[in-house]
Amino acid sequence: MIAKIDPYDNDTAADWCGDLHDADPSARSAMVRAALTTAALNTGYLEHDEAVSAIAAAAIVASHMPGGDPITSPCAPDFLLAGESLDLDDDLPQLAIDALDRVLGDDSEWRDQWGKAESPDFPQIHKLRAVLYGPPELPGKSAPF
Repeated sequence: MIAKIDPYDNDTAADWCGDLHDADPSARSAMVRAALTTAALNTGYLEHDEAVSAIAAAAIVASHMPGGDPITSPCAPDFLLAGESLDLDDDLPQLAIDALDRVLGDDSEWRDQWGKAESPDFPQIHKLRAVLYGPPELPGKSAPF
Protein backbone atom coordinates (compact mmCIF):
# COMPACT_ATOMS: atom_id res chain seq x y z
CA MET A 1 0.00 0.00 0.00
CA ILE A 2 1.29 3.44 -0.92
CA ALA A 3 1.42 5.93 1.92
CA LYS A 4 -0.45 9.14 1.23
CA ILE A 5 1.72 12.23 1.30
CA ASP A 6 0.56 15.59 2.52
CA PRO A 7 1.72 18.20 0.01
CA TYR A 8 1.54 20.84 2.74
CA ASP A 9 3.44 18.95 5.45
CA ASN A 10 6.89 20.49 5.22
CA ASP A 11 8.17 23.81 6.50
CA THR A 12 8.36 25.53 3.13
CA ALA A 13 4.91 24.43 1.95
CA ALA A 14 3.37 25.24 5.34
CA ASP A 15 4.93 28.73 5.20
CA TRP A 16 3.61 29.21 1.66
CA CYS A 17 0.15 28.07 2.81
CA GLY A 18 0.30 30.51 5.72
CA ASP A 19 1.20 33.33 3.34
CA LEU A 20 -1.69 32.30 1.07
CA HIS A 21 -4.08 32.32 4.00
CA ASP A 22 -2.84 35.72 5.21
CA ALA A 23 -3.04 37.30 1.75
CA ASP A 24 -5.90 39.48 0.67
CA PRO A 25 -8.52 37.11 -0.79
CA SER A 26 -8.31 38.93 -4.13
CA ALA A 27 -4.57 38.10 -4.36
CA ARG A 28 -4.76 34.38 -3.54
CA SER A 29 -5.39 33.05 -7.04
CA ALA A 30 -2.44 35.08 -8.31
CA MET A 31 -0.25 33.56 -5.59
CA VAL A 32 -1.24 30.05 -6.72
CA ARG A 33 -0.44 31.01 -10.31
CA ALA A 34 2.93 32.50 -9.28
CA ALA A 35 4.02 29.33 -7.45
CA LEU A 36 3.08 27.19 -10.44
CA THR A 37 4.65 29.54 -12.97
CA THR A 38 7.92 29.75 -11.03
CA ALA A 39 8.34 25.99 -11.30
CA ALA A 40 6.88 25.50 -14.77
CA LEU A 41 9.05 28.13 -16.43
CA ASN A 42 12.28 27.33 -14.58
CA THR A 43 14.92 26.26 -17.08
CA GLY A 44 17.78 25.95 -14.59
CA TYR A 45 18.06 23.89 -11.45
CA LEU A 46 14.69 23.90 -9.67
CA GLU A 47 15.29 24.51 -5.99
CA HIS A 48 13.47 22.44 -3.37
CA ASP A 49 11.53 25.40 -1.96
CA GLU A 50 10.17 26.32 -5.38
CA ALA A 51 9.23 22.70 -6.03
CA VAL A 52 7.32 22.13 -2.78
CA SER A 53 5.46 25.43 -3.17
CA ALA A 54 4.43 24.32 -6.66
CA ILE A 55 3.31 20.93 -5.34
CA ALA A 56 1.18 22.63 -2.68
CA ALA A 57 -0.31 25.00 -5.27
CA ALA A 58 -1.02 22.10 -7.65
CA ALA A 59 -2.76 20.20 -4.84
CA ILE A 60 -4.97 23.24 -4.23
CA VAL A 61 -5.89 23.41 -7.91
CA ALA A 62 -6.55 19.66 -7.97
CA SER A 63 -8.77 19.92 -4.89
CA HIS A 64 -11.06 22.22 -6.88
CA MET A 65 -11.48 19.65 -9.67
CA PRO A 66 -13.78 16.66 -9.98
CA GLY A 67 -12.01 13.69 -8.42
CA GLY A 68 -9.69 15.90 -6.42
CA ASP A 69 -9.01 15.09 -2.79
CA PRO A 70 -10.57 17.52 -0.35
CA ILE A 71 -8.12 19.57 1.66
CA THR A 72 -7.94 18.19 5.18
CA SER A 73 -4.34 18.80 6.23
CA PRO A 74 -3.84 20.98 9.30
CA CYS A 75 -0.90 22.53 7.40
CA ALA A 76 -3.13 23.71 4.52
CA PRO A 77 -4.49 27.26 4.36
CA ASP A 78 -7.13 27.70 7.05
CA PHE A 79 -9.62 29.34 4.69
CA LEU A 80 -9.63 26.20 2.54
CA LEU A 81 -10.04 23.98 5.59
CA ALA A 82 -13.06 26.11 6.53
CA GLY A 83 -14.67 25.24 3.19
CA GLU A 84 -13.87 28.37 1.21
CA SER A 85 -12.60 28.01 -2.33
CA LEU A 86 -10.64 30.03 -4.82
CA ASP A 87 -11.77 31.47 -8.10
CA LEU A 88 -9.24 29.76 -10.34
CA ASP A 89 -8.69 30.46 -14.02
CA ASP A 90 -9.35 27.69 -16.54
CA ASP A 91 -5.68 27.46 -17.55
CA LEU A 92 -4.43 26.59 -14.05
CA PRO A 93 -4.84 22.80 -14.30
CA GLN A 94 -2.50 22.74 -17.32
CA LEU A 95 -0.07 25.11 -15.61
CA ALA A 96 -0.12 22.84 -12.54
CA ILE A 97 0.63 19.82 -14.75
CA ASP A 98 3.53 21.70 -16.32
CA ALA A 99 4.84 22.64 -12.86
CA LEU A 100 4.60 19.05 -11.60
CA ASP A 101 6.32 17.79 -14.74
CA ARG A 102 9.15 20.21 -13.98
CA VAL A 103 9.31 19.05 -10.33
CA LEU A 104 9.63 15.46 -11.56
CA GLY A 105 12.05 16.36 -14.33
CA ASP A 106 15.79 16.67 -14.60
CA ASP A 107 17.59 19.39 -12.66
CA SER A 108 15.08 19.32 -9.80
CA GLU A 109 16.29 19.29 -6.22
CA TRP A 110 12.96 17.76 -5.13
CA ARG A 111 13.46 14.84 -7.50
CA ASP A 112 17.07 14.47 -6.43
CA GLN A 113 15.95 14.23 -2.79
CA TRP A 114 12.53 12.57 -2.85
CA GLY A 115 11.44 11.64 -6.33
CA LYS A 116 12.71 8.10 -6.46
CA ALA A 117 10.27 5.56 -7.86
CA GLU A 118 10.09 3.74 -4.51
CA SER A 119 9.26 6.94 -2.61
CA PRO A 120 5.61 7.30 -1.56
CA ASP A 121 5.76 10.88 -2.86
CA PHE A 122 6.40 9.88 -6.47
CA PRO A 123 3.07 8.05 -7.14
CA GLN A 124 1.13 10.74 -5.30
CA ILE A 125 2.50 13.40 -7.64
CA HIS A 126 1.29 11.27 -10.54
CA LYS A 127 -2.14 11.03 -8.87
CA LEU A 128 -2.29 14.83 -8.69
CA ARG A 129 -1.40 15.00 -12.38
CA ALA A 130 -4.18 12.54 -13.25
CA VAL A 131 -6.77 14.62 -11.40
CA LEU A 132 -5.51 17.79 -13.09
CA TYR A 133 -5.84 16.19 -16.51
CA GLY A 134 -9.47 15.53 -15.63
CA PRO A 135 -11.81 12.95 -17.05
CA PRO A 136 -11.86 12.49 -20.81
CA GLU A 137 -14.16 14.98 -22.46
CA LEU A 138 -17.25 13.65 -24.15
CA PRO A 139 -18.26 15.12 -27.48
CA GLY A 140 -20.35 18.23 -26.91
CA LYS A 141 -19.30 18.61 -23.25
CA SER A 142 -17.01 21.33 -21.95
CA ALA A 143 -14.17 20.87 -19.48
CA PRO A 144 -15.25 20.82 -15.82
CA PHE A 145 -12.97 23.63 -14.68
